[in-house]
Amino acid sequence: MDTSTSSQGFERHCDVAIVGGSAAGLAAALQLGRQRRSVIVIDSGEPRNAPASQMHSYLGHEGLPPSELAAIARREVRSYGGEILDGRVADVVPAPDGRFRVVLVGAHAVVARRVLVATGVVDELPEIDGMAELWGTDVIHCPFCHGYEVRDQRIVQIITSPIGLHPAGLFRQLTDRYTLVLHEGVDPESPDVETFRHAGVDVIASRVRRLSTDDRGRLAAVELVDGRSLDADAVAIATRFGVRVDALASLGVDMAEHPTGLGAVVSTQPTGETSVPGVFAAGNVVDPSQQVLQAAADGSRVAGMICFSLASEDLRAGQHGDQNQTDWEHRYRDADVWSGNPNGALVNETNDLRPGTALDIGAGEGADAIWLARQGWTVTAIDIAQNAVDQITEHAAAHSLDIDAIRADVNSLHAIEPRAFDLVTLQYGAIPRTPDDRAIHNIINGVAPGGALLIVGHADHPTTTPTDPDHPSRMFDRNAYFGVEDFERFINSRPEWDITVSDQRPRPAGSATDHLHHTDTILKARLER
Repeated sequence: MDTSTSSQGFERHCDVAIVGGSAAGLAAALQLGRQRRSVIVIDSGEPRNAPASQMHSYLGHEGLPPSELAAIARREVRSYGGEILDGRVADVVPAPDGRFRVVLVGAHAVVARRVLVATGVVDELPEIDGMAELWGTDVIHCPFCHGYEVRDQRIVQIITSPIGLHPAGLFRQLTDRYTLVLHEGVDPESPDVETFRHAGVDVIASRVRRLSTDDRGRLAAVELVDGRSLDADAVAIATRFGVRVDALASLGVDMAEHPTGLGAVVSTQPTGETSVPGVFAAGNVVDPSQQVLQAAADGSRVAGMICFSLASEDLRAGQHGDQNQTDWEHRYRDADVWSGNPNGALVNETNDLRPGTALDIGAGEGADAIWLARQGWTVTAIDIAQNAVDQITEHAAAHSLDIDAIRADVNSLHAIEPRAFDLVTLQYGAIPRTPDDRAIHNIINGVAPGGALLIVGHADHPTTTPTDPDHPSRMFDRNAYFGVEDFERFINSRPEWDITVSDQRPRPAGSATDHLHHTDTILKARLER
């Protein structure tokens, strides 16, 4: 996978760009990936539930730390070839062809047919001294998310607006040591407040000055402006919220006040589509009351609607969409990708092989295929991009070489003829994962008895810091692609294979000598006759 790029930045192409990689965004990515849609998730790493140590009421994952759920979800998304990029979206702008250009902070962009916004919200706490420091631990807002964990404790609920009384009965249900403090926004003599008094709840009409802590840094008391101090183990608060939609400003997506009056949300149709056709939204950005389970379900549901939208569009156009191909067609659209130099690892690792039939997978610019043909190999070169195939054919003709160049996706069921090649080589491949390892099966099964398999990949990380938003490696999720280690794992389970090389070596001079990676991982194996 060559990540070299121009000073203007790298541009990726996909079916769906998802802005936000928490529950809703990742659930959507999984749904889309299972429909063979190419998905790129851009995540800034700021989940709403980051302060929480546990996640609750998620069937099958009760009590799991939010970070562990995210790790599981990321693995599942990547297992279907979905990519998750760490980054921040600066803008989303319509492209002339009806697609959208998702511009990242830095030099790069993702061009997508559909955009799903799953950026969530930011909770806005009242300006009460000490509250921000305890948010997510001893200060909670949802009786369903964290109420059970403070059962039977001294719960003080601070009311800052009429909607704050809505969950008050639920907090009162959790403990008989419950106090209601009317900080602001509620008439102490209102009928709703009287209901709590008649039920025996201690109702105090006073503003809160600060939350004090003990020597362990845990909540100790709620101090009021009238001088009183209420011993407390937990504080409940209804927060205002702000949706993370700055990147949508230029699109003019419609917003609506949430029924609670605590903030505005993105307006959507029942399908999840916003007022801008092709832009969808899911999760807390449309309903902040959703817990993690509901947000994930909403992301999955809206992703299904996106699948229907894309399928209908492809059907009307008479196309069978393969956006992974589109991404590579874009990269190989210009002839200046041609270097004319074979990869050094291929040259070094095949000098002991007698020429026969060879299959060059992900042939790209074609320099490897041409070099093999010059050494006497009968070469078949396959690539997912027709632009690459056309270039290979053109350059082979210019060198009077007979190379069979074919457009094919190695993740397709019958992409490679079984047992047909004396050498099968994949150099720095970028093949999206599938749960059934189909591409690995196809590639390995293409080797003829007595033949050799040569897989070469990048071993090292970029030499410049990955925190640099302009760095091209930030536009690829290496974990979403099959790696050399996957092929080795597969071969190790088959006794008919003999691994002759499994090593990391300095990258020889090759197709891009100024490449960002300088160390190769090399796997070479032979199939017994």
